[in-house]
Amino acid sequence: MGGVNLEYLEAARFYLFGDVKFLHLLLLAMGLDIISGLFKAWKIGNLWSRKSLFGYARKVMVLVVIILANVVDQILMLNGAVTYATVLFYIANEGLSIIENLAAVGVVVPSGLKERLNSIDANNETKSLPEEVREEFTINKEDEK
Repeated sequence: MGGVNLEYLEAARFYLFGDVKFLHLLLLAMGLDIISGLFKAWKIGNLWSRKSLFGYARKVMVLVVIILANVVDQILMLNGAVTYATVLFYIANEGLSIIENLAAVGVVVPSGLKERLNSIDANNETKSLPEEVREEFTINKEDEK
């Protein structure tokens, strides 16, 4: 009878993610961030945007970074220290994003935290993709020095 050998899948999972602590919590936080982000986009009337597609791609890239951290841990025999720190960083990042999305939807968020999120948001300029690419590949005379 044909099928997938689960031993190979388990070996691949262990090699790619090892025994990563809090990976399930990170995946849950990513899911909650996506859901809260969809509510935010629906509220502001921008449900199907390029920004959301880049957000989904970034979440996949986070998993790639965790895989890389796990490989570094295995090569250097650090017993998961790099991977653990990486996962904790991304859990905190997802948590901030969830809080920002909830604040934008109108959920009550502590005022100090809301002010900090607004100041971070004010520092981020919204640019189109061509502008971002052009800026990335334009050589700044001051940067050359």
